[in-house]
Amino acid sequence: MEFKTLKVALDGQVARIELNRPERANALELAMWTELRDAMRWLDEAAAARVGVISGAGKHFTAGIDLDMLSGMKAQITDDCDGRSREKLRRVILDLQDTLSSIERCRKPVIAAIHGACVGGGIDLICACDLRYCSADAFFSVKEIDVGLTADVGTLQRLPHIVGEGVARELAYTGRKIGGAEAKELRLVNQCYPDRDALMTAMRELAATLAAKPPLALRGCKEMITYARDHTVADGLNYVATWNAAMLLSTDLDEALAAGREQRAAKFRD
Repeated sequence: MEFKTLKVALDGQVARIELNRPERANALELAMWTELRDAMRWLDEAAAARVGVISGAGKHFTAGIDLDMLSGMKAQITDDCDGRSREKLRRVILDLQDTLSSIERCRKPVIAAIHGACVGGGIDLICACDLRYCSADAFFSVKEIDVGLTADVGTLQRLPHIVGEGVARELAYTGRKIGGAEAKELRLVNQCYPDRDALMTAMRELAATLAAKPPLALRGCKEMITYARDHTVADGLNYVATWNAAMLLSTDLDEALAAGREQRAAKFRD
């Protein structure tokens, strides 16, 4: 696919998705929102792609939503009727939410590799990813409070499940900046690496490890963990029983068992 605001490439079985507006600190303009959803749809549908890694070009992961995009929304929603104008704004917000929810909808695991700034909409983005890792120079801020906004595209819904309600409330209420080491302590990220090079090396290794796993089982793990987050234990157990009734008896299972018996590396179909 052709992208203007992203660099997308398939490296073996790993999809590398790079936010590519370094001159604007990868601020999320309208085209980038659209292309992110297109990239997630491509990752979901491309059989050869088993894992996705999202990173940022230049000095920062992302400075968040592009302020020019925010200021342009007024013209986009203008209407003689106040009710219709506000309905238009609601639809814009729902569409932006859907862009980041497309990361969760994607069947493949998506890893966020974060360096430099990750603020505002960047937090919304990484919270929708399966796994988050950063370099020591990374910093994070739920910045919306400081520009008079309530974060509205995913942070307030997903962040409490990642760091706990108390920490999420503190970060959302204060907008304070936290560094990579503290992000690791708060479990916002799984690991903090000394620098960007070490981060990207580790992400290549992690993505390759995940790509070598049985694809159906890996996709099932993502589906079940996301589902369990939003449902009761009983609901989750019922769903996984139904899932495995449909997916368990697969060529992936046959190959994994055969590889174990023969003491060799398993090779799974796309």
